[in-house]
Amino acid sequence: MFYGEYYSDLLVLVSLSLIQYFSLSLSPSPSLSLSASRSASFPLSMNLFRLTGDLSHLLAAALLLAKIWRSRSCAGISGKSQLLFAIVFTSRYLDLFTNFLSLYNTCMKVVYITCSYATVWMIYSKFKATYDGNHDTFRIEFLAVPTAILAFLVNHDFTPLEIMWTFSIYLESVAILPQLFMVSKTGEAETITSHYLFCLGLYRAFYLCNWIWRFYSEGFFDLIAIVAGIVQTVLYCDFFYLYITKVLKGKKLSLPA
Repeated sequence: MFYGEYYSDLLVLVSLSLIQYFSLSLSPSPSLSLSASRSASFPLSMNLFRLTGDLSHLLAAALLLAKIWRSRSCAGISGKSQLLFAIVFTSRYLDLFTNFLSLYNTCMKVVYITCSYATVWMIYSKFKATYDGNHDTFRIEFLAVPTAILAFLVNHDFTPLEIMWTFSIYLESVAILPQLFMVSKTGEAETITSHYLFCLGLYRAFYLCNWIWRFYSEGFFDLIAIVAGIVQTVLYCDFFYLYITKVLKGKKLSLPA
């Protein structure tokens, strides 16, 4: 089984993350805006929802990279979605070299950026011959342009870094649409691709729980992150249902065209 070979690595990752959880319990989340992270009024604490969300996100990235590299093929993977994710993490972490918050925070930023660009490189360069561009036809400008405009109009603070952070939050909420559109056009998705999508959706669902937890435990409320998280989670609802009713029963996942 594909997963068997990665159980030991995953256990190590979980152990290291738990160590970070206890040693960096007051470290800011890599998804927080700069203005929010500097706000003394809202102490930023690690919690189980955020930790699980981070682990789900890391597992999703690892599964995707391993799938492409082991099969030497990017068939069934939307290059456009991966390009959008690269834009998301680039615009979100422009403060990588200027704003050190914690080792955990910095490592997560580096991993997200590296994984996103590695995936884009494998799709558009290394294994370009296997990329199914005929089915990856979603017009991503219909996602990038509106979210960029919205970031200028609705943000926490009208500064370049804050606008870019807000843009990344809005764009991430819809970045998976080209992948879901591609699956609907091809009619089905490989099992490992389904696992990747499930972990990615799980990451956002847990981060949404993180925001709710922080609201009740700390009084911290970030409307932009919460609304974007709800939108992103809703987009995965149909997929979650099909994943549970089909993939977990050994069937191939297919989305209605």
